Amino acid sequence: MNVRKFIAATTRDALRKVKETLGPDAIILSNRGIPGGVEIMAVAARDMEMIVPTPEREAPPRAKPQPLPEAATETPAARAVAPQPPVRSAPPVRQPVTGQPSARPLPPPLAARPLPPVDLPRPSPRAAAQPEAEVVPAAVMEEIRTLRRIVEQQLAGFAWGESARAEPVKNEMLRQMLDAGFSPQFARELLVDLPRDLDTGHALAWVKGGADRSMLTINSETDIVDRGGFYALVGPTGVGKTTTTAKLAARCVLRHGARKLALVTTDGYRIGAHEQLRIYGRILGVSVHLARDADDLRATLSDLQHKHMVLIDTMGMSQRDRLVSEQVAMFGDSKVKSLLLLAATSGGDTLDDVVRAYSGLNLAGCILTKVDEAAGLAPSLDVIIRHRLRLFYVSNGQRVPEDLHLPNRTYLLHRAFKDLPEMSPHRLAGVEPGLLMASSATGMLSAGGQRG
Repeated sequence: MNVRKFIAATTRDALRKVKETLGPDAIILSNRGIPGGVEIMAVAARDMEMIVPTPEREAPPRAKPQPLPEAATETPAARAVAPQPPVRSAPPVRQPVTGQPSARPLPPPLAARPLPPVDLPRPSPRAAAQPEAEVVPAAVMEEIRTLRRIVEQQLAGFAWGESARAEPVKNEMLRQMLDAGFSPQFARELLVDLPRDLDTGHALAWVKGGADRSMLTINSETDIVDRGGFYALVGPTGVGKTTTTAKLAARCVLRHGARKLALVTTDGYRIGAHEQLRIYGRILGVSVHLARDADDLRATLSDLQHKHMVLIDTMGMSQRDRLVSEQVAMFGDSKVKSLLLLAATSGGDTLDDVVRAYSGLNLAGCILTKVDEAAGLAPSLDVIIRHRLRLFYVSNGQRVPEDLHLPNRTYLLHRAFKDLPEMSPHRLAGVEPGLLMASSATGMLSAGGQRG
């Protein structure tokens, strides 16, 4: 096998070189840290074919030599190649001193004399045909992939052990981030520049500082309640859109009065959804309007242009529902900005699906709900930071309007980096963090190959 060595400043750069040189199916043989970077030994997937047993190909049938006809044995050619008595060589001819050639020509040698043509048997076309290329069965390819995964997992365990001995503080930070619920991708990007001379306490402070610098939030000076505008609260079902709409409405009424605000709902499907928002509006003294489609919404917003703020409560639906695209189309041509509600109780993969489903909207930012119900905030903050969403508010209860706050960055990061107890069943142990990181890196290579 042709084993290649790749050296780069970071693991990400080394993996990118492996993919560009050997392809997305390359097999990682080793991964170790060196002064100034990392070193990866890899081999192309095609070199694995040498370990696959292939059935021996049958040799193509050879044409049997056919005997020459008897008459051919007495041909002039046969006589020409028959043993002949020795021929006396002619005496050498002396050349004149002037260099002129002699007028007496030399006889050609016997081997140079032309022979008469002889009809030889031609090979049959069937014997000359090449056999068709064999196709490796799908079962064999699946076994190769399984073998590759096993080898990568074993090598990841070895690499994790070497890395843990070389950089124990960095690996402890990685374990804490994975245990808390951060994605391997975010942990890898955040820890790539971690200084090596820090102890555990200072390293944790450095990591929190990096996450804090990457998080986008608003403050009291940029509160949208004071700035005003048209905002639609969107998101999947059960994240608390109607309750959050009421909290924002109460916040606006307390500062600017009921006449400066209007409420609109597009939820004409759920039983009682319109009535629930109408009850909140009656309590606050705010008018509530129903928009059933895009034209109705456009006309309603035109009538409410004089309002300081208009809040639109939308219908809750699964992020995989086809109605999401209809909702995106409803707000596509308007000046409405959207606030995406994310539940802190959801997992990272689910939140990624939600963000991708609503990315077609004019997203101004997001609101994190159900903070009081979540065991940890790492998955939700991970998604917010990776997708560059600005966090507007945090909701931590059902009370209106008390349980809606501007984001407290220190509190959120403290909740996100809270380490799991020693006896927690979700805590990674041994080489498990290394296996998780190796699996994530393999998935990134495969996804990169599909995109390319």
